[in-house]
Amino acid sequence: MTIKFNNFEEKKLAFAKATQEGTPEQQSVALNAMIEALASDVQSDILNQVNESILDRSIMQARGQNVLTSEEMKFFNAVVQDGGFKDTETLPKTTQERIFDDLVEEHPLLQHIGLQNLGAVTEFIYGDPEGAAVWGPLFGDIQGQLNATFRKESISQLKLTAFIPLANDMLKLGPVWVERYVRTMITEAMAVGLEKGFVAGTGKDQPIGLLKDIKGNVIDGVYPDKESAGTLTFEPGRTTINELKGVVKKLAIRPVGKDNVEKVRNVAGKVVMVTNPFDTFDIQANATIQNAAGVYVTNLPFNPTPTESVFVPQGKILFFVKGEYIAAMGGTEPIKKFDQTLAMEDATLYIAKQFATGKPKDNFAAQVYTLDLTTPEV
Repeated sequence: MTIKFNNFEEKKLAFAKATQEGTPEQQSVALNAMIEALASDVQSDILNQVNESILDRSIMQARGQNVLTSEEMKFFNAVVQDGGFKDTETLPKTTQERIFDDLVEEHPLLQHIGLQNLGAVTEFIYGDPEGAAVWGPLFGDIQGQLNATFRKESISQLKLTAFIPLANDMLKLGPVWVERYVRTMITEAMAVGLEKGFVAGTGKDQPIGLLKDIKGNVIDGVYPDKESAGTLTFEPGRTTINELKGVVKKLAIRPVGKDNVEKVRNVAGKVVMVTNPFDTFDIQANATIQNAAGVYVTNLPFNPTPTESVFVPQGKILFFVKGEYIAAMGGTEPIKKFDQTLAMEDATLYIAKQFATGKPKDNFAAQVYTLDLTTPEV
């Protein structure tokens, strides 16, 4: 069931702005404010549900409410009885799987990026489908061809941390509601972290974001931003057709092999368009026309899949190809008590750490453009 947020989205936007423009101190303050707002919203939503539904488990399950497995019930019963988490405890596997399902189902951007759940695995192998099958002599050496085709990525070097302020009052509600609260807190906190990393990550102790130039000059582990590939106006008619034709053709370039020979990949139905929420309606307005029947229609040529991210700078627009970004989660650490100060009353703060990684497969898989959304003259 989707949580109804009151203040979290506003604080999330403030955090995104702080990460783009603010000092480290301002970013820390914005992060704390976002976590507090998330905890408050989730707790309020759950308390409302508790007050509205005192039903037996079978009815709750029929209505799509939260029902725990025996392992989950045992785990969260212990959390309630012990007054919090022990430092040696890791969430049940089924709970971790539900967190991943919630991440991709309730956050379209992560779904479009293709986030993978590797479970306990902390490295994986991926390859270029072209070259996986090759012609050659019957007994020829194929080792070099295999090495060039398959690559191994480790995700154990990057950790994503989610903060869980567990209010004392929440423990009184019982294991079912504590599980829901903890799972929602981890899901939403990690969704923000993953979105920030996959879109704008610097590459230093973070994923390499879609906005970054993987062929640029890396300074102290930080990748530079991609230069704008052009300007888009989304003016109706031939203008938008030509603009998006250029976008699609650039995304269709695929460098192959050590020599980066440019070939063409199939991007039909795979192009995702990511906008800052402030720019979304301006783009829709510029791309909207009134047809002969007097109906307003908004259609974009080549059918890019639209989605939003507060981590795309206002005035910019990001395009990427589905399946051409490595995004993976795998392996977790036990939940631990956070001993440092955070301005929360009547609550204990815990942290949950998840291994994750992300990087574009090549520098053409994502492109950034500048927006010129001045209102077209009628």
